[in-house]
Amino acid sequence: MTKEELKVILNNHERWLYGKEEGVRADLSGANLEYANLKGANLEGANLEGANLRVADFRGANLKGANLRDADLEYSYFSGANLKGANLRDADLYEANLYDANLYDANLRDANLEYANLSGANLSGADFSGANLKNANLGFGDGED
Repeated sequence: MTKEELKVILNNHERWLYGKEEGVRADLSGANLEYANLKGANLEGANLEGANLRVADFRGANLKGANLRDADLEYSYFSGANLKGANLRDADLYEANLYDANLYDANLRDANLEYANLSGANLSGADFSGANLKNANLGFGDGED
């Protein structure tokens, strides 16, 4: 997917969020967005199921209620991102940086969070049933490194 195609999808999604004409919910399921720069993007309610988002930059992005089930999010950056109510079931978040992210009520069932940085993240109400948290950083210190 080209940067231009992604920009069109994000613009149409923004229109959809605000109920404007020609608005379309972003459907990036199965998309290859490895290394994508989605810093500050508004992907609230978007479908990213099964997408390749390895090393993607979601810092400060809004992913509230987004579907990231089965997504490959290895080494991705979510510092300060809003993932409230997001579906991350079966997602691969190996060594992902979720420092200071909002994971309130997020579904992380059976997700791989091995070596993930969850320092300072809001984990209230999040479902980690069956999740792999081996060597994950759950501390509250400066975890951005």
